[in-house]
Amino acid sequence: MCGITGYINTNQAGINDTSQIVAMLKVQRHRGPDDSGVRAFNLQRGCSVEVDSRNPAPLEDGFDGMLGFNRLSILDLSENGHQPMLSPDSNVLLAFNGEIYNAFDFKNELENWGYRFKSNTDTEVILALYLKYGLEETLGRLNGMFAIAIADLNKQTFYLARDRFGIKPMYYINSSRRFAFSSELKSFGCLEGFSFALNSDKLDEYMLFRNTLHDTLFEGVRSLQPGSYICYRPGKEIKHHSFFNVNNYERCRREGHSAALLQHDLKGWLEKSVHGQLMSDVKLGCQLSGGIDSSLVTWLANHQSSSGNFESVSIVFNDARFSEEKYINRVRDTLGITAHKFLLNSDYYLQHIEKATWHLEAPLNHPNTIGIYQLSQRAKAYVTVLLSGEGADEVFGGYERFHGIKYPYAGLRLLRQVKNNIKQPAQMLSYFKEAHRAVMATAYMQPHLALQLLPGFTTNKASHDRLQSYASLRGTRFDRQVKYEMQTYLPDLLIRQDKMSMAHSIENRVPFLDNEVVSRSFSIPEKFLLSRNNGMGSNSQKYLLKQMTAEVFGHPFAFRDKMGFGIPLREFFMKDDFSQYLNDKIVPGIKSRGIFNGKKVQHWVEHIKTIKPSELDALWVAMAFETWASVYLDGK
Repeated sequence: MCGITGYINTNQAGINDTSQIVAMLKVQRHRGPDDSGVRAFNLQRGCSVEVDSRNPAPLEDGFDGMLGFNRLSILDLSENGHQPMLSPDSNVLLAFNGEIYNAFDFKNELENWGYRFKSNTDTEVILALYLKYGLEETLGRLNGMFAIAIADLNKQTFYLARDRFGIKPMYYINSSRRFAFSSELKSFGCLEGFSFALNSDKLDEYMLFRNTLHDTLFEGVRSLQPGSYICYRPGKEIKHHSFFNVNNYERCRREGHSAALLQHDLKGWLEKSVHGQLMSDVKLGCQLSGGIDSSLVTWLANHQSSSGNFESVSIVFNDARFSEEKYINRVRDTLGITAHKFLLNSDYYLQHIEKATWHLEAPLNHPNTIGIYQLSQRAKAYVTVLLSGEGADEVFGGYERFHGIKYPYAGLRLLRQVKNNIKQPAQMLSYFKEAHRAVMATAYMQPHLALQLLPGFTTNKASHDRLQSYASLRGTRFDRQVKYEMQTYLPDLLIRQDKMSMAHSIENRVPFLDNEVVSRSFSIPEKFLLSRNNGMGSNSQKYLLKQMTAEVFGHPFAFRDKMGFGIPLREFFMKDDFSQYLNDKIVPGIKSRGIFNGKKVQHWVEHIKTIKPSELDALWVAMAFETWASVYLDGK
């Protein structure tokens, strides 16, 4: 796990000063503290040169591009893994952030082809695959998480690529002056003439969904879409290409198969995935929440680890309503593992809210983000790599809202919609449209509260891009929702995991997003993922995963109501120090910024004990935005 950054002067202005690329690397050094490397290059002239990032010196004329890299050593800890890595003829420069779990499956083939490896890294395997097959065929072969930058001097071409699910981040700026790219967009602040400014066109979307789709809240800064790559050639427009589409997945019919046989198959896919993701030359552990998904991963990892004592790290609370400590203890006791538990309280939360925001580079999307930040900080004393259960809910339909999509008028669901939209008949009418229901299922703030906070807010503007995304999907309602959430909801969670773990130089792996696991999940009939009062448990999502868990940890453990990673946010806000922060910084900041309704926010802060849960959610969004704006937009 590492960090990539750099830029190309598209106006072909020469680069003499190397201090800019060194500063870009330094600001994201937490992504890779073990080593760093820089190469200056010129695509048209077909040349490159190593730059000493520790003692930068002026360059001779002839270079208009920079490629920098921070390394967190996971495989082959020697200098042979140094990046940017060069092809044997020095005409291809490659920087790679991530892990490729099937990389060494290709090694014999590549050696027979004539490639001679100098390292035991997956980076060099990617380089050799590129030399043999070119970019798109290489990307189609990779099973793992990645962001890749390649400068091909032979082809006078620069490429940027991102893995199919968006596990690893990659941002870029494309202007008439330069094309810049980075694993963390804070590096762009080191570019001459660049300053962070608000992309106000994305405010409506942020208010409703607490994130933006394949974009950022910064003007001119884009996020490379998952499953795609960019191609840049001097003097030509940048071209975007997709190498993966979720519509490649189609639900296969295996109606004749029993739940037991399907569960056996699923267990085998997960075992293979976890086994592949245990690949490491440093110590690994599990991020254990006590929920179904992370407990399964911990069980499978512990069973296959060489030591048989796979350590776990967890966040717990003093408030039993939010803590899953008893389930964490159940996993610990059943498996006999060493479980490290860290208490998250309001003091830590307040002390680290701005630092976590700096690392996320966006308003804190979920209140539990700081919990992951603390977990990663404390985990560093024990492990360098963590396996997590992220992705299972999106791939296997694990959220309650998946029932709402398939059965939109069942039970009290329709009555709840009428109650929530009694003053918004247009919103109520939209509920009868399938695409609207699907998109709004992941909305965080209620539209009428967004309008109270942001004058001129419209649901149409906020959901426009997401409705277009949904319209492109194929399959049943359930399958379209799975694909939609994989495209829109999942990348936001993955970026949170990446940024909070990499803040402390921790690599986070996600076995449920193994290529084969995701592909084969579509061979499971829907009825074995989303049951409804059929003896499998009332409205039981991801049934097969729960049944597998029940056989290890017991039925009550597996089939309990989903708790999620909740935070006692109201109680935290009511603490004296937090209340002072809200009153002395957040409310005045919102009022002076003039974007949101400061009086409404002040009212919620003054009545924090009695405001509705939906209003508490809206207050969180406003507070998270103001904290982000103060960190990034106010020139600090």
